[in-house]
Amino acid sequence: MSRELYVGVMSGTSLDGVDVALVAIEHEASDAQPVSVSLQAHYDHPMPDELKHALLEVCLGQATNLRQIGELDHRLGHLFADAVNALLRQKGISPQDVTAIGNHGQTVYHHPESEYPFTTQLGDANIIAAKTGITTVADFRRKDMALGGQGAPLVPAFHRILFAQANSTTVVLNIGGIANISVLPPSRTVAGMAGGAGQNARVDSKAEAITDVHSGKVVGYDTGPGNMLMDAWIYQQQGDKYDRDGAYARSGRCHATLLAQLLSDPYLTQTYPKSTGREHYNLPWLNEQLALVAAATGERLAPEDVQATLLEFTARTIADQVHTFKFGASPRLLVCGGGANNPALMARLSALLPEWLVGNTRDEGVDADYMEAMAFAWLARQRIHNQPSNVPEVTGASRPASLGVIYPAD
Repeated sequence: MSRELYVGVMSGTSLDGVDVALVAIEHEASDAQPVSVSLQAHYDHPMPDELKHALLEVCLGQATNLRQIGELDHRLGHLFADAVNALLRQKGISPQDVTAIGNHGQTVYHHPESEYPFTTQLGDANIIAAKTGITTVADFRRKDMALGGQGAPLVPAFHRILFAQANSTTVVLNIGGIANISVLPPSRTVAGMAGGAGQNARVDSKAEAITDVHSGKVVGYDTGPGNMLMDAWIYQQQGDKYDRDGAYARSGRCHATLLAQLLSDPYLTQTYPKSTGREHYNLPWLNEQLALVAAATGERLAPEDVQATLLEFTARTIADQVHTFKFGASPRLLVCGGGANNPALMARLSALLPEWLVGNTRDEGVDADYMEAMAFAWLARQRIHNQPSNVPEVTGASRPASLGVIYPAD
């Protein structure tokens, strides 16, 4: 049995800090496919408020220039390297013991549906490799997009290694700034992990969704906003970075007219493969929806009612998608990401999905806060071993590919 250590680095759309995960991956000497993936250590590295606000300005379309983008790329490279080095110092791990770092980078724009599709993640991997002394893998999304895919989501293949069950559907839900799902069909129905329909794997009805599950296809896409709108609203109203335990939402009441307006957003009815981000769901977008409701009703909504409605919006957009994939007697919804720590949101998901076993990935031995960082450690491992890491049925790419660019330490 061969054992390697990888470090995964993730800074998501919530911009709430840098998650770093040290991951051990084992595989048989005669087989490149991993048989064991385990979290060895983790660390939360703070993101300076000034840097966060500068990134938010870029993400929200404020005027910028190449100098500002280049400087942010440089600063983030140092931030990510410092985060890795801090973890290694805390745990007494030598850089020579780590095979590679998988660094997602900070997404500032993701636009796969334009005439000229592109995605941009900042954080100079040259700096990370030089400052840590560890080979770094980055730029994971653009190869998939070059093959006609969305470049997202990239974690369903990793989720499948950890969570697939024999007789019923498992859905892994990551609630970060954006919410995304990995739909894992019962393993007894599956002939293979990847390859196949690619860009033709589009679903136009609930019946076709369950057909995908029956046929053994792994499905994954962004359902819509996760914490992004709730975080933005409470920060504007209260100065808090997030709604702890959903207390602010619980102090208000869901406003039916606003909820209906939010649910009319065209992204929600697009067929998968699809992905979205802060360039669509942001505070200016929310203010537009509030203005439409105010014009129609003459009401000025209480801020806590807006927060309650945003929580319901996130819960509904997730549940509306998840229930279409129910198969077997014991379908599971396993939640990770920051939203898994919001009991008010978790309670609404349980209420909206009464036939599903709704739980936290911690219940399965995987820390919900470090799932994505672990996934990018695995993605780095796949690239180092030149193994495929996308799932064409998920992203819409024309074929499987080993994603990421390798930046050697030497």
